[in-house]
Amino acid sequence: MRRLLMVAVMCGVVSAAQAADMPDLPFLRGSFTDGLSKSSVNWGGGYIGGHASHGAADMDFTNSGQDLLAKLLNNIDLETQFDISKWPLLGKAHMQSSGFGGFMGYNFQFSEAVIGVELNYTHGNFFGANSGMQARSFMYPANYMSAAAISSSASMKITDYGSLRARAAYPVDNFLPYGFVGLAMGQANINRRADAGLYYVYTGPAPVQPNIGPVSYSLTDNANSHLITGFAGGVGIDIMLYAGLFLRAEWEHLRFNSKVETSVNTVKAGLGYKF
Repeated sequence: MRRLLMVAVMCGVVSAAQAADMPDLPFLRGSFTDGLSKSSVNWGGGYIGGHASHGAADMDFTNSGQDLLAKLLNNIDLETQFDISKWPLLGKAHMQSSGFGGFMGYNFQFSEAVIGVELNYTHGNFFGANSGMQARSFMYPANYMSAAAISSSASMKITDYGSLRARAAYPVDNFLPYGFVGLAMGQANINRRADAGLYYVYTGPAPVQPNIGPVSYSLTDNANSHLITGFAGGVGIDIMLYAGLFLRAEWEHLRFNSKVETSVNTVKAGLGYKF
């Protein structure tokens, strides 16, 4: 019995010694693990990239010629009485265009947020035009029948546009969804023309007074390479692909306040690199 007990003790000691000498392999620790490790993307720093875009623009020419007509008809009795320059003549135009451009910016990353500034530029070709005319007759002034005919035309071409924006984003692994607001800027050619014609026919009693007219007036205003500004806003997402290279998808809305009120909506797909 003593011999059996001694043999069992010696076997336990040898087993313990062998176990101490074995390497620390993960499968020897049991079936529980700490899970898969996730690497976090550092979005902080400068970046640059390029994009292709497609969008639509809406140009409102409704009031674009009123100031020209007001100058033409200044101190005219029919304008004072009937506000001829404010007659509705023009409407709206809708067009689509594709373009290309680039962007550059800088991100500041915090624990659960990314904020940054970015300059975004697109070269495209949005062109719209509209024209209209209207004529009316009046029994004015006294003893006269008068007639007024006005016409107006306008065109606008936007070739370069972009935004200086502030961004706010929330990083999720390799994804960076973001929103932005900022200043919209563009370069446009705006051409406008206004024409007016007046005629007075005497209809009163004798002695007969002379007729007046017809008389005509015209005025043009051409603003080429004109800087237009406004508001910018939109949303997008950056997707980190590999070692600083990221993919971008974005929607941008631009609103320009100029002689022709214009809004531009574009969708963009781009590729960038973060340093």
